[in-house]
Amino acid sequence: MSTSEEADRRPRRVLIALAPLAVFLVLAGIFLMQLMSGRDSSVIPSALIGEPAPQTSLPPLEGSRLPGLESVSFAGKVTLVNVWASWCAPCREEHPVLMQLAQDGRFDIAGLNYKDDPQNALRFIGNLGNPYDAIGTDGSGRAAIQWGVYGVPETFVVDREGRIAFKHVGPISPQALERDLMPAIEKALGD
Repeated sequence: MSTSEEADRRPRRVLIALAPLAVFLVLAGIFLMQLMSGRDSSVIPSALIGEPAPQTSLPPLEGSRLPGLESVSFAGKVTLVNVWASWCAPCREEHPVLMQLAQDGRFDIAGLNYKDDPQNALRFIGNLGNPYDAIGTDGSGRAAIQWGVYGVPETFVVDREGRIAFKHVGPISPQALERDLMPAIEKALGD
């Protein structure tokens, strides 16, 4: 191999060696822009916003003396659908906020108990209080998939027409209640 051929190959080798670094820097820049954008990472868009709530018919939580979760019951009233489980630590964290919301008689709160042991779920609401007007059990998780649930807890605002008006991902903090959830509830009540 001549020295001129070696000289021609050196720039190619350098470019090939630098290509992974260039790709990494581009991706790092994109991630940095997302972090610096100020966008709330807990806000996950839902394709269901504005769409009818999924047809849901879940059996009641045994021993709760409450009805199950039936989507037909959404008609004519605003309903919060809270996806929760006794094994979910953030669900325990948001529970006082749900108890506070339960005192507001302008809307119903329905629980979708996700992949939970019924006895543990009963103990959970027995110890912390029951904010729910209805609790449906989703032992298989299929209903949660229809609702587009990413994980527990999640809370949906369903308007009087039975359409999903808002989705909150994660535990409802007092700040999230004031900033996001109550305005969405008020809007749904005003329609």
